[in-house]
Amino acid sequence: MWLIFAILSAVFAALTTILAKVGIEGVNSNLATAIRTVVVVLMAWGMVFLTHVQGDIHQISKRSWVFLILSGAATGASWLCYYRALQLGKASKVVPIDKLSVVLTLMFAFAFLKEEFTVKSLIGCILIGAGTLIMVL
Repeated sequence: MWLIFAILSAVFAALTTILAKVGIEGVNSNLATAIRTVVVVLMAWGMVFLTHVQGDIHQISKRSWVFLILSGAATGASWLCYYRALQLGKASKVVPIDKLSVVLTLMFAFAFLKEEFTVKSLIGCILIGAGTLIMVL
């Protein structure tokens, strides 16, 4: 089931870029990010109430709160930078650089989460990096 959600995530992320590039024309990138964020917040809380898990909020540990808040701040910073880059550059150039997050995530997962970094992971990172370089040049 995770694979279906991962594929849908990729499809929606691609649509996000195309829709944002059209929608951001003539709009301040920070304002555009704020509008997008409101929609995301409404959708996320809608799913919480639709699935009846709002009562679980009291069971979240302090540690989880801290890391979820930090993750939210990183997401906000990422979106603000992404929208500004998208406003200033071509989507076909911005997106490959943004997707270097895959390489960074693998490196962070290895360093901080102690996940296994295999030869396959290394080759994938090299190929993603090379592909990004080719697409951007």
